[in-house]
Amino acid sequence: MFTGCKEKETLPEDVFDRYIGLWQQGQYEAMYELVSGTAKETASIETFAARYRSIYEGIGMSNLSVTALPQAGEPANDDGLSEKTFAYQLKMDTSAGPIDVEGDMRVARDQETGEWKVDWKPSLLFPSMEEGDKVTVRTLQSRRGEIYDRSGNGLAVNGSIEVIGIVPGEIGEAGEKTIAELARRLEVPESFIREKLAASWVKDNVFVPIVNATGDRAGLDLSDLQGVTKRDKSARIYPYGEAAVHLTGYIRQVTAEDMEKHKDKNLETDDVIGKAGLEQMYDDRLRGKDGVQISIVAADGMVRETLAKVEPVNGEDIRLTIDADLQESMYRSLDGDAGTGAAIHPRTGEILALVSSPAYDPNLFIQGLSEEQWTSWNEDPKKPLLNRFTKLYAPGSVFKPITASIGLQLGVSSVDEVKTIKGLRWAKDGSWGSYYVKRVRDVPVEDLTDAIVNSDNIYLAQEALEMGADDFTREAEKFGFGRALPIDYPFPKASLSNDGITNEILLADSSYGQGEVQMSPLHLALSYTPFINDGELIAPLLEIKEGRGGKEGKELKGEAQGERVLAPDTAEAIHRMLLRVVDDPKGTGHGAYIPGRKIAGKTGTAELKRTKAESGQENGWFVVYDAEGFDFLMAVMIEDVRERGGSSYIVRKTAPVVKGYVENRN
Repeated sequence: MFTGCKEKETLPEDVFDRYIGLWQQGQYEAMYELVSGTAKETASIETFAARYRSIYEGIGMSNLSVTALPQAGEPANDDGLSEKTFAYQLKMDTSAGPIDVEGDMRVARDQETGEWKVDWKPSLLFPSMEEGDKVTVRTLQSRRGEIYDRSGNGLAVNGSIEVIGIVPGEIGEAGEKTIAELARRLEVPESFIREKLAASWVKDNVFVPIVNATGDRAGLDLSDLQGVTKRDKSARIYPYGEAAVHLTGYIRQVTAEDMEKHKDKNLETDDVIGKAGLEQMYDDRLRGKDGVQISIVAADGMVRETLAKVEPVNGEDIRLTIDADLQESMYRSLDGDAGTGAAIHPRTGEILALVSSPAYDPNLFIQGLSEEQWTSWNEDPKKPLLNRFTKLYAPGSVFKPITASIGLQLGVSSVDEVKTIKGLRWAKDGSWGSYYVKRVRDVPVEDLTDAIVNSDNIYLAQEALEMGADDFTREAEKFGFGRALPIDYPFPKASLSNDGITNEILLADSSYGQGEVQMSPLHLALSYTPFINDGELIAPLLEIKEGRGGKEGKELKGEAQGERVLAPDTAEAIHRMLLRVVDDPKGTGHGAYIPGRKIAGKTGTAELKRTKAESGQENGWFVVYDAEGFDFLMAVMIEDVRERGGSSYIVRKTAPVVKGYVENRN
């Protein structure tokens, strides 16, 4: 008679293999069915599965591997055993790197059913875990790189600011009065403080920041207000404030728009990002890479074991050729006027200053910018948010040395060539119709040097017409027109004309920096370097690296990047003319004269108007350099100087900068 066959008993090895197989596949609910009844009494299936998922998701787990390790000689099956221990290896990749640990799993007979079950304990999450422990993921903050000038002065550095706040549990019974008085002293609405205190995370013993203790608030004595205190917090600091803001830019906390736009940066909501200037341009280099640490932490807060750790990588520090003291001196000299300027070392091309005025204080973004302040900046007619040193402007008469040098280079002009010019207006012939060139001084007889000293539009216009548009354009373009400046900072290309110099009137106007000629102040400063360097146009340098730039720059002429655009004798001739502009009491730049010093330069004004009859805005220019040490050249423009003395106004404003620099240089 057939009696059937006995069902094969499930062995502890089978339970172990089944459990680690499900574990590796992430089937936590199925794992739960294999654990002992005692374990099930402490956690539901939902709690059990959720614990695994939350821990593994929290640590960024991937590539999970759970494998059995060889046993230490125990028999495969022994009916007398009530429990058996199996060794295993747990491997995974995480946000903090790989985890590779070995653990033991106890499989025991259930006393009621006799089935083999996993004796689950927290150590089956990670071997060193005990009851009450937690797995924590801690971000290890990296340091944002800092920006320094040539002498090591900080332009954008990591520092700290004081924060005024309240500890709610210490405010006492006079809380309402304290809030009212604090609001009065901080000049904020009471509702502003109450909203801060009403945040969901606020607890009685937790410091609640209200405002940053900067500006007028820095000196407030709040010691009489119970529960009100000051604490330090880390912050990005801009020591030169508005004097350098258009150069440095600023950082702000990332927005959803930033995260969408810069997906490659893997930004988090509490990250910061450069929003303008060098902070934006060098953001990838300045930005550090945060580390992460995954640890098992006991109930008392002590770290039981560090499972994985990636050390933070700090951002790169950047050192510039900028002279922060000169930067500030130039900015202060403008005294709120709308204007801009650039200073360079003319031998090496090192950029010493890039200034835009008026400006704004980047520290306010860190301190907490009010909507009223932002609106004020946006609506200010002088446009403090506008970075003027990256804009193009008509250079006016400061362009004339370029025209003069081209005439000499082509042999059309000579230093001692005398022209007889009558009156303040001139037109070539009747083909010009009502159009004419005008000049400021009526000098009947003058040579080329006189024309530069007197800033004579007519003389230079006649020279340009003799050259012709093609030759003039070809030689002028050698000064960098139509080409991007070889520098990381984004500057627009200077231009001689929009679509070529197509007629004699445009050629005449171009000869004295009007017409369609457009230059940035930095490009203008660079265009004067051939007059100092035997005809060589020097390329700009902003960052100090690999030994180039810095205080030693004046010894680096041989390493300067440049190209020859003039013959040495032509360059020397223009240099002598520019010396006369300042030395000669009749020279338009004589206001910058320093007894016993050699200073050279050129003034200019550029009229912004559509017709001759129109009275438009007049921008004043001054290009000036130290003709003795040859380590300083500055080009400055101030808008709307017509009613303030024209170019003489800008000379008066900037002459102290020149004097201070040349007399105090090392």
